[in-house]
Amino acid sequence: MPGKRVQIDEETWHALEDLRREKMATFQELMDQAITDFLKKHHRPVTLKQALKESATETGGGKLRRRKSR
Repeated sequence: MPGKRVQIDEETWHALEDLRREKMATFQELMDQAITDFLKKHHRPVTLKQALKESATETGGGKLRRRKSR
């Protein structure tokens, strides 16, 4: 998994730490949930499976069309 570095102001960091303790979750779990929710809010696929399904829908459902016989 690629790692990225972000800067969070101190107030937000303390709020996240409090939430992390309350939920008994890791910081990574909180971030995964936050990013997933953000992507869903903006109607973006979260998983590869969702991306492929969306792509197939946009291209006609992935069904082959047969030509009519003459």
